[in-house]
Amino acid sequence: MAQSMVWISSRQYTSLIPLQQIEKLQNTAEELVKKYELELSKMDEHTQAIRAQEKTMLELIQHLEWRQQDSESESESGHTSYPSIDHQWENLRWQLLEAEKLLTQLKAQARVMGKGNSNDSTLQRVHGQVQNASIILQYLVNSQEDNLRTTLHKLSALESQLSDCEKQNPDLQTQNLSSGSCAHGTLLSVSRPLVVQLNWRGFYYKAGAWGRDTGLNLTSSLYWVAPLRSDGRYFDYYRLHQSYDDLVLFKDYKEWKMGYGDGSGNTVYKNFMYFNYYGTGDMAKVDLATNTLVLRQPLPGATYNNRFSYAGVPWKDLDFAGDEKGLWVVYSTEENKGNLVVSQLNASTLAVEKTWRTGQYKPVVSGTFMACGVLYALRSLSTRQEEIFYAFDTNTGQEYHLSILLDKMLETLQSINYSPLDRKLYVYNDGYLVMYDLVFQRSQTLSSAKGAKAGPKGT
Repeated sequence: MAQSMVWISSRQYTSLIPLQQIEKLQNTAEELVKKYELELSKMDEHTQAIRAQEKTMLELIQHLEWRQQDSESESESGHTSYPSIDHQWENLRWQLLEAEKLLTQLKAQARVMGKGNSNDSTLQRVHGQVQNASIILQYLVNSQEDNLRTTLHKLSALESQLSDCEKQNPDLQTQNLSSGSCAHGTLLSVSRPLVVQLNWRGFYYKAGAWGRDTGLNLTSSLYWVAPLRSDGRYFDYYRLHQSYDDLVLFKDYKEWKMGYGDGSGNTVYKNFMYFNYYGTGDMAKVDLATNTLVLRQPLPGATYNNRFSYAGVPWKDLDFAGDEKGLWVVYSTEENKGNLVVSQLNASTLAVEKTWRTGQYKPVVSGTFMACGVLYALRSLSTRQEEIFYAFDTNTGQEYHLSILLDKMLETLQSINYSPLDRKLYVYNDGYLVMYDLVFQRSQTLSSAKGAKAGPKGT
């Protein structure tokens, strides 16, 4: 029995040897599997990195192609954008250098891991794209530098021409004049329109007027807005603003109801509003401090009730204006056959101090304004453009023709008010408040203006 037991124990011992070997082999296999999975995940990461880099390079090349197109467009147009050019080129160079470094690392890692031909071809393709991008970048840098030199040369030539032009044309305005000064010549040009906002009553109130107090009070910056009723005739409400900011923000305003104005020919002069009294040929004066009618006076011979009104602007029989010389009214009479008549008024009494009869038929004109005693008349050329085509100088009694274009946002200019404080036009354009800057010649040249001729004598 003892011998039997020994035999069993030795048999058990001999059976333990292959079991231990199997366990060892299993552990080794598990470690190898883990290492394989780890290396496989690294390969996946490298593949993703290559694909991401390829996408980045494609985007970079597309960006460079766009820059190349922009550079060619700038070269054709003669316009070059200067700001931050050097910074942009350096940024692109840095991106290309970083891409080349990453490609070198990926190639080295692929060789160590024994990566297959598919990734090798991908790396080669990306490397080719990097090289192409570098070539394009260098071309753009050289082209941009050439464009810059060419543009600077053109700019220098233009500055030289401008200097010569100023020397040869001393009449051009090259200095700022004080507010209210008339030490300049005739009107030279009008700026593009600046649209301030829609009138406070809304889009359907297309007719109306607005502007600044034309009295030369440098301490006052009163703005006023007076939309007519939707019928385009009845003037019943207006608002006053003590500053331009208040006007734009619709705040701190006074709103008054009046109820007896006719048409959009009103203006404000020294804190009084002047307008055509409804249904009559009378002039009216309202104190803006109290909204009180302080004076009503007939204008001798003036037609009214839409007789000889402006082209496209009905019910504007009496058109009041203020400028450096004082208060004016523009109108027509049967005696003058519907032609424009301009009278200078006494602002206190509304008495007519002097009258000039022109040879320009009023119903052909779309609007007028006064500046330094000169009457300027406009006519419509299209739905988007007007022309200042006629002028009458009350200082010399001469009338003449000119051609200064004025762009407009909408079709009809219902009112035009000039301000001597800032030499701007305040235009009511189909419900919108619009401003224009005026530029005048430096010296007085009206007497030698082209096409000037003696006009009708004033009375």
